[in-house]
Amino acid sequence: MTRLPTRTLGSLTVSAQGLGCMGMSHAYGASDDQQSVKTIHRALDLGVTLLDTADFYGSGHNEELVGRALTGRRDQAVIATKFGFANKLGEKTRIRGDAEYVRQACDASLRRLGVDHIDLYYLHRVDPEVPIEETVGAMAELVAAGKVRFLGLSEASAATLRRAHAVHPVSALQSEWSLWTRDVEAEVAPVCRELGIGLVPFSPLGRGFLTGRITSVDTLEETDMRRSQPRFTDGNLDRNLAIVERLRELAAEKGVTAGQLALAWVQHRGDDVVPIPGTRRESYLEENLGALAVELSAEELAAIDAAAPVQEIAGNRYDDGALRFVDG
Repeated sequence: MTRLPTRTLGSLTVSAQGLGCMGMSHAYGASDDQQSVKTIHRALDLGVTLLDTADFYGSGHNEELVGRALTGRRDQAVIATKFGFANKLGEKTRIRGDAEYVRQACDASLRRLGVDHIDLYYLHRVDPEVPIEETVGAMAELVAAGKVRFLGLSEASAATLRRAHAVHPVSALQSEWSLWTRDVEAEVAPVCRELGIGLVPFSPLGRGFLTGRITSVDTLEETDMRRSQPRFTDGNLDRNLAIVERLRELAAEKGVTAGQLALAWVQHRGDDVVPIPGTRRESYLEENLGALAVELSAEELAAIDAAAPVQEIAGNRYDDGALRFVDG
């Protein structure tokens, strides 16, 4: 197994880049389990330790897939999974963070993964009806019981992080962070750094858009969720393509791909940042890992920032229905 650089999320040591497994079961159209398992195995072979899943992805299928892939290789992986969506795909969205559900969800995830403990257990979305102290208190009980090693939150506000961390140390905050989604920079990232909480950016490639491979939603499968996301619809895609073209030019000068440049930009946000780009293909996995070797000077980082100004991003990252579940 290859060794990659490592970073720490709180006191949890992981590879400097992880693998997001969501797309292997959810959101981006049909997938091939056999190919997905091969990609996970290749990630492990290349030194990736952090594998990210959730009970919601494919209504449990993704956890089962990751569990199968780790048969005989459990000790090579740091398993991160999430709970909080109490509905199955296609049902009305419900968030639950009550103590009873925390316990139920963890036991169900352990069964699907086929393991005796979860390394990093996240609250997927904050339940607005339940005090965060109750949710994290129940998660802390899972740590005491040996079912979970470290705790995390996803898409949580700075204020919620402070309250949660006061109950039990939070090791990681998972939120969308990329050149075209920089909401965490104003308040959340500074609080994470104050409290010693690591940052785990999901969709660091803008749901694949920043690679330059998506130029029309017509190339996406009918069941691909990007077909209905604001940044890909209502003419916004065409406006956002100007940003990708500028990234391509900078990447060509550097001798890397646009995706590697965008991912390297995220990697350079700090030594406490561990992005989890998702892919189902070994070739894209290898390309993403190549970003770890891309060094960027202050001048190059400034040029990348200038190529993707926040004020020019067209469209919200989620529609109004999904945005209401992001902790404000």
